[in-house]
Amino acid sequence: MTGSWEPTAAGVLRLPSGRLVRGRGLRGGLPDGPLPDFGLYLAGKRPAPPRWESRWLRWPDFRLPADRAAADAALREVWERAADERVEVACGGGRGRTGTALACLAVLDGVPRAEAVAYVRERYCRHAAETPWQRRYAARFG
Repeated sequence: MTGSWEPTAAGVLRLPSGRLVRGRGLRGGLPDGPLPDFGLYLAGKRPAPPRWESRWLRWPDFRLPADRAAADAALREVWERAADERVEVACGGGRGRTGTALACLAVLDGVPRAEAVAYVRERYCRHAAETPWQRRYAARFG
């Protein structure tokens, strides 16, 4: 266990259980502060590997995960690891795919499916889960 994120740091979402997950956009570069222990990267093509443990999930921009079973497993791993590790979820811009994934994490953490996108939009980014199908994916997750 290496600790958790600073709750007030940029991009950090506090889930109802108290777990903290950082969302960010890969195009924005690495924020100041501690490095993640684990990252889940949502992209159409495999990104350059970071210096920490990570997983890539094929998830094209403005779309849904290419492999829903792999997405389910990856998101469950992120949720479990966030209990005592610094975990981040990131896509190109940090809004659509990342927001959708964070909404799915909120569902795993007990937020009702119908409220998960609103939860993330209020606490992370008002543009989270950009497309209707991303919002529908989060509302049906779990």
